[in-house]
Amino acid sequence: MTHPFTTRQLPFFLTAPTPCPYLPGHLERKVFTRVDPADGPGLNDALTHAGFRRSQSILYRPACEACSACKSVRIPAGEFSFSRSQRRILKRNADLTVYIRPADATAEQFALMSLYLESRHGDGDMAGMDFFDYVAMVEDGMQRTHIAEYRDREGNLAAAALVDELPDGYSLVYSYFDPAREGASPGTFMILDHVRRAQAASLAHVYLGYWVKGSAKMDYKARYSPLEVLEPAGWRRLEAGE
Repeated sequence: MTHPFTTRQLPFFLTAPTPCPYLPGHLERKVFTRVDPADGPGLNDALTHAGFRRSQSILYRPACEACSACKSVRIPAGEFSFSRSQRRILKRNADLTVYIRPADATAEQFALMSLYLESRHGDGDMAGMDFFDYVAMVEDGMQRTHIAEYRDREGNLAAAALVDELPDGYSLVYSYFDPAREGASPGTFMILDHVRRAQAASLAHVYLGYWVKGSAKMDYKARYSPLEVLEPAGWRRLEAGE
């Protein structure tokens, strides 16, 4: 596979089947390739639009043999209108100010990430992450990448999002927050804030990664409306009730 922004042949690899983290009783496989610095951000742009996600210097997407439940989704920012409940979430987090930082890992960010993982994902794959793991997560393979830091009025770091900047919008790579703020729905707030930022910058989309219908971990993404889902024939609008 070749692209106009690179002359090298892209190698793609397929993982062995492993238990699916989203649907019990299912097996997952992924197809992936590695981001080479010589490719520049164009490879990340093209493959994100084709349904891939970036994790450090790896671009991957599901390639399960017996299941196609994982769907790439994006919010069409220009058409998005905030619901009453979403406006309440924005208001509950009005004490936070966003600062756009370069993708350089800091000890302060890592401390917050550790609190978040311990509280929300203590038995997950990322449990036990050390600072060097966090540095790799933030800095390896970055492609026009920044960190959106959300600080309260005292200047404390309350939440953060690792974000890739695409020509048509923002791709949310990973976000985390202070568990003490969970009642204010900071995860939802960061998505809504990126919709606001996309609207202000006249960018078309906010990419949310994969939606998995029937998965408690991922089904929440269907609550954003309008929402577009990637099918083999291209992007389409997700209909109410799907």
